[in-house]
Amino acid sequence: MSKKKKIEPLTGEALLAKVKELENVSKEEKAKECGYYTITKNGVERVNMMKFYNALLEAKEIELDGKQGSNGRGGRSASYRITVQANGNLLIGAAYTKQMDLKPGDEFEISLGRKHIRLKQLESDEFEE
Repeated sequence: MSKKKKIEPLTGEALLAKVKELENVSKEEKAKECGYYTITKNGVERVNMMKFYNALLEAKEIELDGKQGSNGRGGRSASYRITVQANGNLLIGAAYTKQMDLKPGDEFEISLGRKHIRLKQLESDEFEE
């Protein structure tokens, strides 16, 4: 059995150009022609579609992964909207408290308007009196 030279998979503009050139062939054949395959010990060719698709997304500069916060964790981003919960509470999430650098124990004055609720943060010396 002769050993084939491993071809380097195409990336970036070269990948996009080759895919466009091969527009009339199957997606598996496109992936193979672009170098996204391996040969097993038994001599069977296996096309790696996931690597091929990821390379296409990267070449087109499409980011599917969500941006992660500074602590390395994902999660929801602040939408600046909240909903009254079934028990009547309003929950202000951690995204907002982190953005305002609030700490446990920080106190607020609540004032009710006709169609709004205003929270005013009390300075530490205000609530010690």
